[in-house]
Amino acid sequence: MRVNVYTVEGGVKRQITLPKAFNYPYRPDLIKEAVRVFQLNRVQPHGVDPMAGMRRVAESWGPGHGISKMVPRVGHTSRGAIIPSTVGGRAGHPPTTEKVWKRKMNVKMRRLAKYSALSMTANKVMVAKRGHRFNPDITLPLVVEDEFEKISTTKEAIRALKNFGVYEDVERAGERRIRGGKGKRRGRRYKIKKSVLIVVSNKENVEKGFRNLPGVDVVTPRELNAEVLAPGTHAGRLTIFTESAIKEIRRWVK
Repeated sequence: MRVNVYTVEGGVKRQITLPKAFNYPYRPDLIKEAVRVFQLNRVQPHGVDPMAGMRRVAESWGPGHGISKMVPRVGHTSRGAIIPSTVGGRAGHPPTTEKVWKRKMNVKMRRLAKYSALSMTANKVMVAKRGHRFNPDITLPLVVEDEFEKISTTKEAIRALKNFGVYEDVERAGERRIRGGKGKRRGRRYKIKKSVLIVVSNKENVEKGFRNLPGVDVVTPRELNAEVLAPGTHAGRLTIFTESAIKEIRRWVK
C-alpha cells in the first residue's frame, strides 16, 4: 500500500510504500486479549481487613426462642452481629490481597495483536467507525516529513494539525462528557476521549508541543502496543507517523 508523505504545511511531498507490518489481517480477538492483559497488569492488589466486622462479642441464643439460632447476637439483646446478613457484619465474599491479577500472553500473540491494530490505522472505514474526524482526502495512516519532530509549541502543533485536516478530531476530544455512576464523586467526573496518536522517532520536542492537547498521545515506535493503537480494544485509531518512525517500523517485519 502506497501513501502520501505530507509536509508540515499540508502539501504532498512524495509517496512511499508502507512496511509489511501494516498488511496484517484484523484480529479483534487478539487485540481485545492483549489490551485486557495490559490493563490487568496495572491493577493494584486490594482487599479488606480480615477482621472487618468481626470485632464484636456476640453469641447465639440457641434453640427454643422462636428466632434464628444461627445468628450471633450482641449481649442480651436481639441485635445480630458478625455474620454477613447482619448490619455491620463481615462481608460475604470480600476481595483479598492474595488474588493474583497478573496475566501473561504469548509473545507471538501479543506481537500479532500489535501488527493487527497497526494495520487498522490505515483503514479509513475502521478509523471513521471509532468516531475520529479527519479530512477524507488524506491518505491513512498520515505520514509526515521529519521536520514535524521539531515542533515544540502548542501554537505550532495546532497549526500543523489544521494543515493536515485532523484538528477537528482534537476538538471532538475536548468536548467533556460527565461520567455515569459513582466515579463522579471519586475524582474522575469527566471522561477524556482519545484523539490523534503521534508516532515519532524522537519525542523530546514534539511532546512539549502536543501534551496540552486533549486526547493526543506522543510515543516512539518502541512504545507502540495494542492498547495504544486500539484504546478500549477498538482498533482504528487516527495516527500520524513521521518518516523516521516508518523506517524503524520497517525493520520489524522482513
